[in-house]
Amino acid sequence: MEIFITIFLVTLAALLLGVGILHLVVSLGAPGRKLGELLCRAPMLDLVVTYFTAAPMIVGPIVGGWRGLLAAIAAQMVGTVIWGFLHELAHPEARRGPRIVKVINRRVGRFRNHAALWATAVVVPIFWLVRMAEIFLYPFLIVLVRFPRYRQRDWVNCSRQKFDGLVGHDLIWCLYCDWMTGVWVLGTEMLRNVESFWCPIRFDSSKKCANCRQDFPDLDGGWVDAGATMGDVTRVLEEKYPAGAKEHAWFGHPARLTIDGRDPGEG
Repeated sequence: MEIFITIFLVTLAALLLGVGILHLVVSLGAPGRKLGELLCRAPMLDLVVTYFTAAPMIVGPIVGGWRGLLAAIAAQMVGTVIWGFLHELAHPEARRGPRIVKVINRRVGRFRNHAALWATAVVVPIFWLVRMAEIFLYPFLIVLVRFPRYRQRDWVNCSRQKFDGLVGHDLIWCLYCDWMTGVWVLGTEMLRNVESFWCPIRFDSSKKCANCRQDFPDLDGGWVDAGATMGDVTRVLEEKYPAGAKEHAWFGHPARLTIDGRDPGEG
């Protein structure tokens, strides 16, 4: 029990200290705002997210085994609640005004709303692992098979803290969605290259095709029919990835519409 309490208190203190530093940074005038902007987009955002989400769940078990893991998770949950409470106290007008949490509480009940939100938090480590794959694994595909590069900060960033009236409980969960959406969409974009490069074959299930076509546009824009032949597949690959191509992007990738890396409409 002692190790649990120790890890819990140390982790909670570290998390609250980290939050305090972030709030201090943005209060330091123009330099602080500039640094704050950097911290809100990759790659600096990755360090911030790792500090608050993954690091406690890595260090906790190393120090205290499964008790350390439970203590770290408990500290993260308590820290989130404490910060939300204090942030709402600091913004009384927004707290008393229209809130997302108030509407959803009325629709499904306070307990169900909050329980459902914490259920979604269980997948934070999964999203973090996806992000690590984007950072450390996808570059190998750029080098080895010439997949397109992405300016990842255009995908992985957070900006909802700028929305007027979004405070406390609403803000922390909206920032989670902000980060998670960018990570997931960037991952989907990268997977489009994987699918079209190695497996440009439509699924035999028409229902699966219908479900996937929005996230994988090439399904209806170049992949061969499930009843086609391997000759058809190789012809598509040879057509879409001609010899000497500098980049092997998915068929509908914007890069295929550019001239020397510029939009055709640019001067």
